[in-house]
Amino acid sequence: MLNRRRLLALGGGAAGVAGFALLLPNAPQPAADGARHSPALHPHGARVAPAGAAPKVAPFSVRMPVPPVLKPTATTATTDVYRLDIRPATVEIIPGLRTEVLTFGGTFPGPTIRARSGRRVAVTFDNKLGEGANVHLHGGHTPPDSDGHPMDVIAPGANRLYNYPNRQQGTTLWYHDHSHHTEAQHVYRGLQGFYLIDDPSETVLGLPTGEYDVPIVLGDAFIDAAGTLIYDTPDTRTTLLANGKQQPYFPVAARKYRFRLLNGGTERIFRLNLGGEVMTQIGTDGGLLPAPLLHTEFPLSSAERADVVIDFSRYPIGTQLVLADTTGPLLRFDVVRQATDNSQVPATLRPLPALPTATVHRDITLSFDVSGVPTGMVNGKPFDPNRVDFQVKRGTTEIWKIFNGDGQFNADHNFHLHLEQFRVLDRDGAPPWPTDAGRKDTVPIPPDTSVRIQTTFTDYVGKYVYHCHFLDHSSVGMMAQMEIIP
Repeated sequence: MLNRRRLLALGGGAAGVAGFALLLPNAPQPAADGARHSPALHPHGARVAPAGAAPKVAPFSVRMPVPPVLKPTATTATTDVYRLDIRPATVEIIPGLRTEVLTFGGTFPGPTIRARSGRRVAVTFDNKLGEGANVHLHGGHTPPDSDGHPMDVIAPGANRLYNYPNRQQGTTLWYHDHSHHTEAQHVYRGLQGFYLIDDPSETVLGLPTGEYDVPIVLGDAFIDAAGTLIYDTPDTRTTLLANGKQQPYFPVAARKYRFRLLNGGTERIFRLNLGGEVMTQIGTDGGLLPAPLLHTEFPLSSAERADVVIDFSRYPIGTQLVLADTTGPLLRFDVVRQATDNSQVPATLRPLPALPTATVHRDITLSFDVSGVPTGMVNGKPFDPNRVDFQVKRGTTEIWKIFNGDGQFNADHNFHLHLEQFRVLDRDGAPPWPTDAGRKDTVPIPPDTSVRIQTTFTDYVGKYVYHCHFLDHSSVGMMAQMEIIP
């Protein structure tokens, strides 16, 4: 993220100041600690004047809900069929305040869709908003007409059927709006939910399941005294959320739990810790890791997922453990009862196949142009849906080197590739971070650094995008388009 003071001091002078003022009229002052954020944070729409800050509420005063699992409307021999509204709703995020949000199915976050590897899912989304919206299955291996291309929008009052073949291994995915220019606002206001692919081949591992397998979306918000959810600069979003509630608690049994953690914030990097206690990471964006990783703290950038196991049997009844970011607590686990536990975390989870030989190498740079109204760019160009930036031959294996060119702004970015999962090869020629392990679809890139990734483009042909998944950046152009050809 880019410090606002730094932006206003740039040599671009009046143009940079005017452009930023256009995007953020009456913007609040930067956080006292000089939090970093981008120059492109309010790409459209009128800003609502906040009615003062929301009242202080004691942390851990409400229980964290678990998103409901959506039930199929029909089931065939090969397919589970669903129908889901995209509609506004009023919810209670901060105790005592009612907040208007955008939802899938009326809940914040949306309901969880539990799919099965090798079994098709068909979802019809009905758009009951007063504006266009769409749906992207993030991390999904899907045909182009069901990918949720940013320009492929469901008009107000219309509906669209999305087909998800689920021809990929078990993993933690999520679905969210991806309508260009409005994706950041829509996701921030609630258009997101979990999509979990269960894999029968993982059953023999004995990992925690059922009520002990809990999805948790983490996020942040700026809510004023009237309960209004304000879309503003990221350094104002100081209300930390877990499953749509401000700093809730969650009662647990003294046994192992699998928590599927998702950073659903549009422009934030969480640095998660459990007060120095160990968390065992078993999965990442694309599914299970080859072997468990032990963490006392780890980063999770926007859109990344991490499946972790926490063994609460190590703690006596009455213990309270706080999952926190470096900026404050997110969620408290309360150990309240004993329970039988036959689950385990084996030393070997899911070995990765050998990487095939790459035949194509590409270079990508993510950056901002602040000479006028701040604009996001990929390789020096803002997103143009009529332009194909890369043509990719189906069946080829490629290595992409992605560089964060915004060192002068001290701006973080991350990178998301549609259609295919990838493997991280290195960072500036050095070994990847531990959290880069396994199959990934989103990877953080600090300022003035690069990351190399490798992927094979398998069966689908058509147009897909790749972009920074700080959605406040992609919404103003930090996105490009590839075409997979036969």
